[in-house]
Amino acid sequence: MFVKTIIINHPMKKRLLSHEVTSATCRTASVWILFILLCAVSMQAQTNANHPGIAPSKAQAKKMSILTGFTPSPSVIYFHDVVYAHESDIDLHLQIVKPDTQAGVKLPCIIYIQGSAWFKQNCYAKIPVLSEFCKRGYVIASVEYRPSTTATYPAQIQDVKTAVRFMRKNAEKYNVDTANLFIWGDSSGGNMSLLEALTQDEPSLDTKDYGTTSLAVNAAVAFYPVTDVLRMQEFAPDYMDHISANSPTGTLFGHIPVMENPDKVQTASPIIYVSKDKASTTAPILIMTGNRDNVVPYEQSVIMADKLEECGYRYTFYKLEGADHGSWEFWTPKTLDIVDRFFKDNRRN
Repeated sequence: MFVKTIIINHPMKKRLLSHEVTSATCRTASVWILFILLCAVSMQAQTNANHPGIAPSKAQAKKMSILTGFTPSPSVIYFHDVVYAHESDIDLHLQIVKPDTQAGVKLPCIIYIQGSAWFKQNCYAKIPVLSEFCKRGYVIASVEYRPSTTATYPAQIQDVKTAVRFMRKNAEKYNVDTANLFIWGDSSGGNMSLLEALTQDEPSLDTKDYGTTSLAVNAAVAFYPVTDVLRMQEFAPDYMDHISANSPTGTLFGHIPVMENPDKVQTASPIIYVSKDKASTTAPILIMTGNRDNVVPYEQSVIMADKLEECGYRYTFYKLEGADHGSWEFWTPKTLDIVDRFFKDNRRN
Protein backbone atom coordinates (compact mmCIF):
# COMPACT_ATOMS: atom_id res chain seq x y z
CA MET A 1 0.00 0.00 0.00
CA PHE A 2 1.31 3.44 -0.77
CA VAL A 3 0.11 7.02 -0.49
CA LYS A 4 0.35 9.28 -3.49
CA THR A 5 0.97 12.88 -2.58
CA ILE A 6 0.14 15.66 -4.98
CA ILE A 7 1.64 19.07 -4.30
CA ILE A 8 -0.02 22.07 -5.90
CA ASN A 9 2.06 25.22 -5.74
CA HIS A 10 0.01 27.56 -7.92
CA PRO A 11 -1.85 30.13 -5.70
CA MET A 12 -5.04 30.04 -7.76
CA LYS A 13 -5.16 26.26 -7.68
CA LYS A 14 -4.73 26.36 -3.90
CA ARG A 15 -7.80 28.63 -3.56
CA LEU A 16 -9.86 26.45 -5.90
CA LEU A 17 -8.93 23.30 -3.99
CA SER A 18 -9.77 24.97 -0.70
CA HIS A 19 -13.19 25.96 -2.08
CA GLU A 20 -13.83 22.42 -3.39
CA VAL A 21 -12.88 20.88 -0.04
CA THR A 22 -15.11 23.33 1.84
CA SER A 23 -18.08 22.67 -0.45
CA ALA A 24 -17.62 18.94 -0.14
CA THR A 25 -17.44 19.23 3.62
CA CYS A 26 -20.66 21.26 3.75
CA ARG A 27 -22.42 18.74 1.52
CA THR A 28 -21.26 15.90 3.72
CA ALA A 29 -22.43 17.73 6.88
CA SER A 30 -25.83 18.45 5.31
CA VAL A 31 -26.24 14.82 4.40
CA TRP A 32 -25.42 13.74 7.94
CA ILE A 33 -27.86 16.27 9.45
CA LEU A 34 -30.63 15.10 7.13
CA PHE A 35 -29.83 11.49 7.98
CA ILE A 36 -29.99 12.20 11.73
CA LEU A 37 -33.34 14.01 11.37
CA LEU A 38 -34.81 11.15 9.34
CA CYS A 39 -33.62 8.70 11.96
CA ALA A 40 -35.19 10.78 14.72
CA VAL A 41 -38.53 10.97 12.87
CA SER A 42 -38.38 7.24 12.18
CA MET A 43 -37.61 6.44 15.83
CA GLN A 44 -40.45 8.73 17.01
CA ALA A 45 -42.87 7.06 14.59
CA GLN A 46 -41.73 3.66 15.80
CA THR A 47 -42.14 4.76 19.42
CA ASN A 48 -45.67 6.03 18.72
CA ALA A 49 -46.51 2.77 16.92
CA ASN A 50 -45.17 0.66 19.78
CA HIS A 51 -46.91 2.79 22.47
CA PRO A 52 -50.28 3.94 21.15
CA GLY A 53 -51.48 4.53 24.72
CA ILE A 54 -51.67 2.72 28.00
CA ALA A 55 -54.70 0.49 28.25
CA PRO A 56 -56.88 1.14 31.30
CA SER A 57 -55.87 -1.02 34.22
CA LYS A 58 -58.45 -3.54 35.41
CA ALA A 59 -56.92 -3.84 38.87
CA GLN A 60 -59.44 -3.61 41.68
CA ALA A 61 -58.82 -2.53 45.27
CA LYS A 62 -60.75 -4.36 47.98
CA LYS A 63 -62.62 -1.16 48.74
CA MET A 64 -62.94 1.69 46.26
CA SER A 65 -65.38 3.94 44.40
CA ILE A 66 -65.37 4.58 40.67
CA LEU A 67 -66.00 8.00 39.11
CA THR A 68 -66.95 8.40 35.45
CA GLY A 69 -68.61 10.93 33.17
CA PHE A 70 -66.24 13.85 33.78
CA THR A 71 -67.00 17.25 32.28
CA PRO A 72 -63.94 19.38 31.49
CA SER A 73 -63.84 22.71 33.33
CA PRO A 74 -63.14 25.65 31.02
CA SER A 75 -59.86 27.44 31.68
CA VAL A 76 -59.58 31.19 32.01
CA ILE A 77 -56.99 33.81 31.08
CA TYR A 78 -56.16 36.63 33.52
CA PHE A 79 -54.89 39.99 32.23
CA HIS A 80 -53.34 41.63 35.27
CA ASP A 81 -53.38 45.43 35.80
CA VAL A 82 -54.41 46.54 32.32
CA VAL A 83 -54.06 50.32 32.19
CA TYR A 84 -57.23 51.87 30.79
CA ALA A 85 -56.64 55.52 31.73
CA HIS A 86 -54.20 57.89 33.40
CA GLU A 87 -55.86 60.48 35.62
CA SER A 88 -54.74 62.60 38.59
CA ASP A 89 -51.14 61.46 37.94
CA ILE A 90 -51.95 57.79 38.46
CA ASP A 91 -52.57 54.83 36.19
CA LEU A 92 -56.02 53.29 36.47
CA HIS A 93 -56.26 49.55 35.94
CA LEU A 94 -58.65 46.83 34.91
CA GLN A 95 -58.38 43.23 36.06
CA ILE A 96 -59.63 41.33 33.02
CA VAL A 97 -60.52 37.65 33.19
CA LYS A 98 -61.84 35.82 30.16
CA PRO A 99 -62.53 32.26 29.11
CA ASP A 100 -59.76 30.65 27.10
CA THR A 101 -61.66 30.58 23.82
CA GLN A 102 -60.73 30.56 20.16
CA ALA A 103 -59.94 33.84 18.46
CA GLY A 104 -63.03 35.47 17.04
CA VAL A 105 -65.45 34.04 19.61
CA LYS A 106 -67.50 36.91 21.07
CA LEU A 107 -68.66 36.76 24.69
CA PRO A 108 -70.83 38.97 26.90
CA CYS A 109 -68.85 41.26 29.20
CA ILE A 110 -69.46 42.20 32.84
CA ILE A 111 -67.85 45.42 34.07
CA TYR A 112 -67.48 44.88 37.82
CA ILE A 113 -66.91 47.66 40.38
CA GLN A 114 -65.40 46.63 43.71
CA GLY A 115 -66.82 48.53 46.67
CA SER A 116 -64.58 50.50 49.04
CA ALA A 117 -66.63 53.35 50.54
CA TRP A 118 -65.05 55.29 47.64
CA PHE A 119 -61.61 54.90 49.25
CA LYS A 120 -58.84 52.88 47.62
CA GLN A 121 -60.23 49.57 46.40
CA ASN A 122 -58.87 46.08 46.70
CA CYS A 123 -59.55 45.26 43.07
CA TYR A 124 -58.16 41.74 43.44
CA ALA A 125 -60.55 40.70 46.22
CA LYS A 126 -63.27 39.29 43.98
CA ILE A 127 -61.01 37.79 41.28
CA PRO A 128 -61.52 34.20 42.57
CA VAL A 129 -65.34 34.38 42.56
CA LEU A 130 -65.39 36.38 39.34
CA SER A 131 -63.14 33.79 37.71
CA GLU A 132 -65.71 31.15 38.58
CA PHE A 133 -68.40 33.37 37.11
CA CYS A 134 -66.17 33.80 34.06
CA LYS A 135 -66.44 30.04 33.50
CA ARG A 136 -70.14 30.61 32.85
CA GLY A 137 -69.12 32.31 29.62
CA TYR A 138 -68.48 35.96 30.47
CA VAL A 139 -65.53 38.29 30.08
CA ILE A 140 -65.00 40.08 33.41
CA ALA A 141 -63.41 43.53 33.75
CA SER A 142 -62.96 44.70 37.35
CA VAL A 143 -62.61 48.49 37.47
CA GLU A 144 -60.25 50.57 39.57
CA TYR A 145 -61.54 54.10 40.08
CA ARG A 146 -59.73 57.03 41.66
CA PRO A 147 -60.11 56.92 45.45
CA SER A 148 -61.80 59.85 47.18
CA THR A 149 -58.50 60.67 48.89
CA THR A 150 -57.00 61.33 45.43
CA ALA A 151 -59.88 62.93 43.52
CA THR A 152 -63.30 64.20 44.52
CA TYR A 153 -66.61 63.19 42.97
CA PRO A 154 -67.55 62.88 40.10
CA ALA A 155 -64.11 61.44 39.26
CA GLN A 156 -65.22 57.96 40.34
CA ILE A 157 -68.25 57.64 38.06
CA GLN A 158 -66.29 59.25 35.23
CA ASP A 159 -63.63 56.54 35.63
CA VAL A 160 -66.28 53.82 35.50
CA LYS A 161 -67.68 55.28 32.29
CA THR A 162 -64.20 55.48 30.81
CA ALA A 163 -63.70 51.79 31.63
CA VAL A 164 -66.96 50.88 29.86
CA ARG A 165 -65.79 52.73 26.78
CA PHE A 166 -62.33 51.13 26.98
CA MET A 167 -63.87 47.66 26.90
CA ARG A 168 -65.94 48.62 23.86
CA LYS A 169 -62.90 50.05 22.08
CA ASN A 170 -60.83 46.94 22.86
CA ALA A 171 -63.57 44.41 22.27
CA GLU A 172 -61.63 42.51 19.62
CA LYS A 173 -58.62 41.97 21.86
CA TYR A 174 -60.65 40.56 24.75
CA ASN A 175 -63.33 38.66 22.78
CA VAL A 176 -66.08 41.04 23.92
CA ASP A 177 -69.51 41.06 22.31
CA THR A 178 -70.28 44.79 22.32
CA ALA A 179 -74.01 44.08 22.01
CA ASN A 180 -73.92 42.48 25.45
CA LEU A 181 -72.30 44.61 28.13
CA PHE A 182 -73.46 44.46 31.74
CA ILE A 183 -72.46 46.40 34.84
CA TRP A 184 -72.31 45.08 38.41
CA GLY A 185 -70.98 46.46 41.67
CA ASP A 186 -71.19 46.11 45.44
CA SER A 187 -71.55 48.82 48.11
CA SER A 188 -70.00 52.02 46.68
CA GLY A 189 -69.47 49.92 43.55
CA GLY A 190 -73.21 49.24 43.54
CA ASN A 191 -73.73 52.99 43.79
CA MET A 192 -71.50 53.41 40.73
CA SER A 193 -73.30 50.63 38.87
CA LEU A 194 -76.65 52.36 39.34
CA LEU A 195 -75.20 55.74 38.42
CA GLU A 196 -73.70 54.37 35.19
CA ALA A 197 -77.06 52.95 34.13
CA LEU A 198 -79.09 56.00 35.19
CA THR A 199 -76.86 58.92 34.10
CA GLN A 200 -75.86 58.17 30.53
CA ASP A 201 -77.16 61.57 29.43
CA GLU A 202 -75.67 63.65 32.25
CA PRO A 203 -72.80 65.75 30.80
CA SER A 204 -71.51 66.77 34.24
CA LEU A 205 -70.87 63.11 35.09
CA ASP A 206 -69.43 62.11 31.74
CA THR A 207 -65.85 61.78 30.55
CA LYS A 208 -64.11 62.83 27.33
CA ASP A 209 -61.94 59.70 27.18
CA TYR A 210 -62.59 57.52 24.10
CA GLY A 211 -64.84 60.12 22.53
CA THR A 212 -68.49 59.38 22.04
CA THR A 213 -68.21 55.60 22.34
CA SER A 214 -71.48 54.21 23.70
CA LEU A 215 -72.00 53.82 27.45
CA ALA A 216 -75.00 51.55 26.95
CA VAL A 217 -75.35 48.44 29.11
CA ASN A 218 -77.98 45.74 28.85
CA ALA A 219 -78.55 45.48 32.60
CA ALA A 220 -77.18 46.73 35.93
CA VAL A 221 -76.72 44.81 39.18
CA ALA A 222 -76.19 46.51 42.55
CA PHE A 223 -75.36 44.63 45.75
CA TYR A 224 -76.16 46.61 48.96
CA PRO A 225 -75.74 50.01 47.20
CA VAL A 226 -75.74 53.56 48.49
CA THR A 227 -78.77 55.13 46.77
CA ASP A 228 -79.48 58.38 48.67
CA VAL A 229 -76.52 59.95 50.47
CA LEU A 230 -78.70 62.46 52.33
CA ARG A 231 -80.70 59.65 53.98
CA MET A 232 -77.82 57.37 54.96
CA GLN A 233 -77.69 58.61 58.56
CA GLU A 234 -81.48 58.47 58.88
CA PHE A 235 -81.45 54.66 58.82
CA ALA A 236 -77.97 53.97 60.18
CA PRO A 237 -77.10 52.66 63.66
CA ASP A 238 -75.75 55.26 66.09
CA TYR A 239 -72.13 54.14 65.77
CA MET A 240 -72.04 54.79 62.01
CA ASP A 241 -71.02 58.19 60.66
CA HIS A 242 -72.31 59.08 57.21
CA ILE A 243 -72.54 62.87 57.47
CA SER A 244 -69.39 64.39 59.01
CA ALA A 245 -66.67 66.00 56.90
CA ASN A 246 -64.47 62.93 57.43
CA SER A 247 -67.18 60.37 56.75
CA PRO A 248 -66.93 58.40 53.48
CA THR A 249 -69.46 60.72 51.83
CA GLY A 250 -67.88 63.86 53.26
CA THR A 251 -64.47 62.71 52.05
CA LEU A 252 -65.88 61.92 48.60
CA PHE A 253 -66.66 65.63 48.19
CA GLY A 254 -63.43 66.98 49.64
CA HIS A 255 -64.09 66.68 53.39
CA ILE A 256 -67.25 68.73 53.66
CA PRO A 257 -70.16 68.30 56.12
CA VAL A 258 -72.75 66.34 54.17
CA MET A 259 -75.99 67.87 55.46
CA GLU A 260 -74.66 71.40 55.01
CA ASN A 261 -74.07 70.81 51.30
CA PRO A 262 -77.17 68.94 50.11
CA ASP A 263 -77.23 70.17 46.52
CA LYS A 264 -73.62 69.17 45.95
CA VAL A 265 -73.55 65.76 47.62
CA GLN A 266 -76.94 64.69 46.30
CA THR A 267 -75.41 64.40 42.81
CA ALA A 268 -73.90 61.08 43.98
CA SER A 269 -77.37 59.68 44.76
CA PRO A 270 -78.73 57.38 42.03
CA ILE A 271 -82.27 57.92 43.30
CA ILE A 272 -82.41 61.54 42.12
CA TYR A 273 -81.90 60.44 38.49
CA VAL A 274 -84.96 58.18 38.49
CA SER A 275 -87.84 59.73 36.53
CA LYS A 276 -90.83 58.47 34.61
CA ASP A 277 -89.66 59.84 31.29
CA LYS A 278 -86.48 57.71 31.43
CA ALA A 279 -88.05 54.46 32.62
CA SER A 280 -88.47 52.84 29.23
CA THR A 281 -84.95 53.67 28.01
CA THR A 282 -82.99 52.69 31.13
CA ALA A 283 -81.47 49.21 31.38
CA PRO A 284 -83.18 46.75 33.77
CA ILE A 285 -81.85 46.87 37.34
CA LEU A 286 -81.30 44.10 39.89
CA ILE A 287 -80.74 45.02 43.55
CA MET A 288 -79.72 42.59 46.31
CA THR A 289 -79.35 43.67 49.94
CA GLY A 290 -79.33 41.96 53.32
CA ASN A 291 -81.72 43.16 55.99
CA ARG A 292 -78.99 43.04 58.67
CA ASP A 293 -76.58 45.35 56.84
CA ASN A 294 -74.62 47.34 59.44
CA VAL A 295 -72.77 49.59 56.95
CA VAL A 296 -75.17 50.67 54.19
CA PRO A 297 -78.67 50.53 55.68
CA TYR A 298 -81.04 48.02 54.09
CA GLU A 299 -83.59 50.83 53.79
CA GLN A 300 -81.39 52.44 51.12
CA SER A 301 -82.40 49.64 48.77
CA VAL A 302 -86.03 49.76 49.86
CA ILE A 303 -86.46 53.45 49.00
CA MET A 304 -84.68 52.91 45.69
CA ALA A 305 -86.89 49.97 44.75
CA ASP A 306 -90.00 51.93 45.65
CA LYS A 307 -88.89 54.87 43.49
CA LEU A 308 -88.18 52.55 40.56
CA GLU A 309 -91.64 51.01 41.03
CA GLU A 310 -93.32 54.41 41.20
CA CYS A 311 -91.69 55.54 37.96
CA GLY A 312 -92.28 52.34 36.00
CA TYR A 313 -88.72 51.02 35.66
CA ARG A 314 -87.84 47.42 34.90
CA TYR A 315 -86.24 46.17 38.10
CA THR A 316 -85.97 43.26 40.52
CA PHE A 317 -85.29 43.59 44.24
CA TYR A 318 -84.13 40.75 46.49
CA LYS A 319 -83.96 40.98 50.26
CA LEU A 320 -81.43 38.48 51.60
CA GLU A 321 -82.88 37.48 54.93
CA GLY A 322 -80.34 37.85 57.74
CA ALA A 323 -77.46 38.84 55.44
CA ASP A 324 -74.96 41.53 56.46
CA HIS A 325 -72.91 43.94 54.35
CA GLY A 326 -70.93 41.86 51.89
CA SER A 327 -71.55 38.64 53.81
CA TRP A 328 -71.15 35.18 52.33
CA GLU A 329 -74.80 34.86 51.29
CA PHE A 330 -74.18 37.15 48.33
CA TRP A 331 -71.55 34.85 46.83
CA THR A 332 -73.31 31.51 46.93
CA PRO A 333 -74.29 29.54 43.81
CA LYS A 334 -77.92 30.45 44.56
CA THR A 335 -77.38 34.21 44.35
CA LEU A 336 -74.90 33.98 41.48
CA ASP A 337 -77.41 31.88 39.55
CA ILE A 338 -79.92 34.72 39.95
CA VAL A 339 -77.41 37.26 38.64
CA ASP A 340 -76.48 34.95 35.77
CA ARG A 341 -80.13 34.43 34.84
CA PHE A 342 -80.78 38.19 35.02
CA PHE A 343 -77.96 38.84 32.57
CA LYS A 344 -79.07 36.05 30.26
CA ASP A 345 -82.66 37.33 30.29
CA ASN A 346 -81.37 40.70 29.09
CA ARG A 347 -78.91 39.42 26.54
CA ARG A 348 -79.29 40.36 22.89
CA ASN A 349 -78.81 37.65 20.27
